[in-house]
Amino acid sequence: MSDHARPTEAGLADGRPAIEAPGEPLLGVTASLTGRHWRVREADDRTALALSQRLGVPDVIGRAMAARGIGAEAGAAYLTPTLRALLPDPSTLSDMDRAVDRIVAAVKRRETIGVLGDYDVDGASSAALLLRVLQALGVPTRLHVPDRLTEGYGPNTPALLGLQADGAGLVICVDCGATAVEPLASAARAGLDVIVLDHHAVEAVLPPCVALVNPNRVDDDSGLGHLAACGVVFMTLVALLRRLRADGWFVDRPAPDLMALLDLVALGTVCDVVPLTGLNRALVAQGLKVMRGFARPGLAALARIARIDGVPDAYHAGFVLGPRINAAGRVGKADLGARLLATDDGLEAERLAAQLDLHNDDRRALERETLDAAIATVDRVSDPGPVLIVGDAGWHPGVIGIVAGRLKDRYHRPACVIAWDGDIGKASARSIPGVDLGALVMEARSRGLVRAGGGHRMAAGFTVDRASFEALCAFLSDAAQRAIGARVPPPAALALDGVLSVGGATVPLAETVERLAPFGPGNAEPRFAIADARLLRADRVGGDHVRCLVTGPGGNGRLPVIAFRCADEPLGQALLAGIGRSFHLAGAVKANRWNGRTDAQFRLDDAAPADG
Repeated sequence: MSDHARPTEAGLADGRPAIEAPGEPLLGVTASLTGRHWRVREADDRTALALSQRLGVPDVIGRAMAARGIGAEAGAAYLTPTLRALLPDPSTLSDMDRAVDRIVAAVKRRETIGVLGDYDVDGASSAALLLRVLQALGVPTRLHVPDRLTEGYGPNTPALLGLQADGAGLVICVDCGATAVEPLASAARAGLDVIVLDHHAVEAVLPPCVALVNPNRVDDDSGLGHLAACGVVFMTLVALLRRLRADGWFVDRPAPDLMALLDLVALGTVCDVVPLTGLNRALVAQGLKVMRGFARPGLAALARIARIDGVPDAYHAGFVLGPRINAAGRVGKADLGARLLATDDGLEAERLAAQLDLHNDDRRALERETLDAAIATVDRVSDPGPVLIVGDAGWHPGVIGIVAGRLKDRYHRPACVIAWDGDIGKASARSIPGVDLGALVMEARSRGLVRAGGGHRMAAGFTVDRASFEALCAFLSDAAQRAIGARVPPPAALALDGVLSVGGATVPLAETVERLAPFGPGNAEPRFAIADARLLRADRVGGDHVRCLVTGPGGNGRLPVIAFRCADEPLGQALLAGIGRSFHLAGAVKANRWNGRTDAQFRLDDAAPADG
C-alpha cells in the first residue's frame, strides 16, 4: 500500500488510524502552535472511492474532492472546467440587453466612451478588459479612476461631467456605481448616458442610468452573484460581440479575441476573493493558461520585476501580481493599474511596472506602521467587544483595508479601521463568517449613521462623521453580538483532508493536487497532516520565514518544509528551537520547480508538538 493510500483504511506506523472519526481532533491536536484544533473534513467515503477509481487518482485526492461536494459523475468536469460547459446566456442578467443596445449604438457611431473604474485589481482588470475590446472595435475611449484620497470610491459628479466634457457621450462604470444615486442623477440631468457593470450590494432604490448589470440586484435571476466585476464585464462583452456578429459587423473586420483576454478576468477574479466555483472556476482556470504565456506586456513586465520564475498560478495572481497593482490605488496614482493592463507598449509597461513596485514598497512600510499602532490600540483595552473599531488621524486610507484584515485574523472578530481627517473618517472593514458587514453598512447608511458606504458580506467600506461615530459603534457592536452571540468565536478549526507520512508527500501527489486548482474561496487547496515528523534542521530565511528539513519515524524519508511570515510568532519560534523534536505538521504538498528539477515541498500552515 502506498504512503498516500486510502485515509479511511490506511494506518500510521504506530497503529493509529489515518483519519479519526468525524468530530474527533485529528492526531489529538486540540491546541496547536497557532491556537487551533485540527479536524478532518467530512466526506462521503463511497463518493471518495468512486472518484478515486473513476479518475485514477490517489485515494486522498478522491476524498479531498468528495469533501468539496464533488459528486462521482462531476469529477471529470471538475478537473477540466471549460467555458463551453459553464458559460450561460449573458441575457439572463438583468438589464444586459439594454446595456448592449446602447453600447452597440456607440460602436456603430464611433462615439467616445468613458470608462470609470475602481482603484483595486478587480476594477483595474475590468477597466482594461473593456478598454481593450472597445479600442479593438475602433471606439475612442477615455479612462478615469477616482483617487482614493481626493474623490473616494466610485463615480462622482465632477468625474462624470469631466468625462462628458472630454467628449464622452456614454460612460460605463465598472466595479462601482451600484449605489451612486446622486452622481448618476446629476449625469442624467446633464444628458450623459451611464451604464453600470458592477457586483456590489445594491440598495432598494437603484441609481438612474441606461442599464445596471449586476447579478446581485434583487430582481436578477441569473444565479451569477458570485462573479467579480471583471466576470460581469466579460459576460457583457460576450453579449456585445454576439450582437455585433449577428448584425454583420465582422463580415469585413476582425472580431476581438475574448479568449486571449481571460488572463485579465482570472487576475481580477482571484484578487477580489470571490468563490472559485461554477463559472468563476472556468474563467480562472482558462485565464491562468493564457497568463502563462505572458503575452500581455503589462503582466510580463510586472512578473519580471516581481521575479516570478515558474508557471504563474492563483497564488502569483493573488499574492504577487495583485498587491503591486493594488498599490497604485492605495498610495500612488489610481489609474496606474488599469493603464498597465491596457497597454501594448513594452517600454510603457516596464515604466508602469517599476512605479507600481515602488508604490508597493511604500505600501508595505505604511501597512507595518499602521498595523503595529492598531494592535497596540486594541491591546490597551481589556474587552474590545464583538467588533474591533480603531482609528487615528495619522493612518493612511490606502492601507486600512489590509490592516483590518490582519486584525480580523489576529483577534477572530470583525474589524473596522478608520483613517480620520478632521471630523470625517474613511473606514475599511473585514468580517468573520456570521457577520454580514456589507448589509450592516447599508443599514447604517439608511439610518444616517454613515455618509456613504457599501461592500460585500466579508468586506466593506464607509465614511463616518465624528458626530455619529459613537452611535455607529453601538449599532455595529449590537448587530455583531446578535449575529454571533456574546462570546467572540474561537480561532477557526483547521480543516485537513487526510494524514500522510513524510514519505507520502511526493512529487506525484503534489502534481495530482495541482489538477484540483485553481484554489480559493469555495475550492480550498487540499491540506494534509504529517504525523510524527522529526525536525532535522530549521533556520530563518527571507527575514521572517522559517525553512526546515524533517524526516519520518526511524529516519524514513526527507522532506523540505517552508513556513511563511512566522519567524517571530509562536509557530516559528517553536520550530527554530525544536531541532531534534517531533512535530505533527499541517499544510499543503507542493511541487517545487527550480533549475529544471522538481521536488516535493511542504508549505506549513500549523504544527503541534508530537513528543509531549
